[in-house]
Amino acid sequence: MALGFFCLALFLYLSLDPDSGYTPASAAPSGKEGVEITYGSAIKLMHEKTKFRLHSHDVPYGSGSGQQSVTGFPGVTDSNSYWIVKPVPGKTFKQGDAIKNGATIRLQHMKTRKWLHSHLHASPISGNLEVSCFGDDSNSDTGDHWKLTIEGSGKIWKQDQRVRLQHIDTSGYLHSHDKKYQRIAGGQQEVCGIRERRADNVWLAAEGVYLPVNESSK
Repeated sequence: MALGFFCLALFLYLSLDPDSGYTPASAAPSGKEGVEITYGSAIKLMHEKTKFRLHSHDVPYGSGSGQQSVTGFPGVTDSNSYWIVKPVPGKTFKQGDAIKNGATIRLQHMKTRKWLHSHLHASPISGNLEVSCFGDDSNSDTGDHWKLTIEGSGKIWKQDQRVRLQHIDTSGYLHSHDKKYQRIAGGQQEVCGIRERRADNVWLAAEGVYLPVNESSK
């Protein structure tokens, strides 16, 4: 685990800002909120109800858009479950800025550099809104934009805080459930978008490598 965090921190050091220090963090103790999440941090998002991590890999969907698939993954240590939190284009946020309730963000898959994306294609198992990965470092559109809503009274996004991510274009909430793939991603569960607020829409930032907070951003 320590070696994995070291390699991830080194990757971020080389690919982002070499003057920024990173803090590796595992999931916070049960019932406690952890460190603040900032732009530029690499995190794993855990589905609250099933404990699976939001995951992607270089495998396309066999239906719908045919874009890179997004699933829920049961393991904790897989490097394909890291996502870099970034602002939407045109905003002046910097690496290390705190992320406030109601912010519109993007999530970039660390390994393939594609963006968490959604649209009106049907998801493969349940027929809800498909969630995929799309684009690259220089190719992103509004289909990659998600509104962060913190459950409860929190104003700044923190590790292990209950949140929802609502897709701007379709109004679908990032969702998962215990419906699992049998073949290509055997044992992994479907991630999709659903327009209704449900218990299965809730996620928590778990393990990750975090940029220190710019105090002026609060």
